Amino acid sequence: MTDRSLISAPHKNFEEIKKIDENGVEYWEARELMILLGYLKWSNFEKIVIKKAKIACNKSSQVTEDHFADIGKMIKIAAGTLKETERKIQDYKLSRYACYLIAQNGDPSKQEIANAQTYFAIQTRRHELFQQLEEGEQRLSLRGKVKTHNKELNTTAYQAGVKNFGRFNNAGYSGLYGMSAKSVQKKKGIGSDSVLDRAGAVELAANLFRITQTDEKLRREKVKGEGRATFAHTVVGQKVRKSIKDIGGTMPEDLPPETHIKQLEKQKRQLLKKQPSAEKLKGGK
Repeated sequence: MTDRSLISAPHKNFEEIKKIDENGVEYWEARELMILLGYLKWSNFEKIVIKKAKIACNKSSQVTEDHFADIGKMIKIAAGTLKETERKIQDYKLSRYACYLIAQNGDPSKQEIANAQTYFAIQTRRHELFQQLEEGEQRLSLRGKVKTHNKELNTTAYQAGVKNFGRFNNAGYSGLYGMSAKSVQKKKGIGSDSVLDRAGAVELAANLFRITQTDEKLRREKVKGEGRATFAHTVVGQKVRKSIKDIGGTMPEDLPPETHIKQLEKQKRQLLKKQPSAEKLKGGK
């Protein structure tokens, strides 16, 4: 069997024995998992592997019962004979995390356990990478929207008679942050970096609202004249600021700066290149 099939087989079988309960939650039954992992005797599997996995679960500050739910099932003894009867046997309803712990605490000399450990190592790393991507993706998406709508606002402002865009845009910062863009840079300690390039998702969302609402106000009220347009930008920024204050939010100037957006884009490219492969993880053991 090739390395590729060794890795893909446990994945396929593991997902095939997955069940969904009445609440839509995925789970696995320990006795079925036992066979998949190469164990034949329940007593050995439960008293050694499951026991170690439970201890590991408890040490990780998890509620053991949430991941190893004790369930029993009735089986027929001497089925089809006059002595047919039923007996209750022990089993566990396992979470995905419990299955991971069981694989980690199994006998690594068993090929099935080694395969399962590799599979879970891959899945765990992929989850970490995608989580990082998901968190950064929100910020990248918002920054892109801010850029797009800021261009639209500048077009609207130009049509309203704005010539000094430095003063016009700074008016929006003054309204939202209560200070000029340069003062925000100084307060956040970001040097000459653009405030928006170092803003997190919450701060970007506030600026996006400021920008879109200013654009809408200039269009709706058919504002004309640089002075009036600049004043309108300040007013919208102040109203957004007041809304943040009224709901008990953190003022934008007090939000910590994030990694420069260009660095985030670079990290995203690097993360996508670092997608772990089964061969790499097996080779690194």
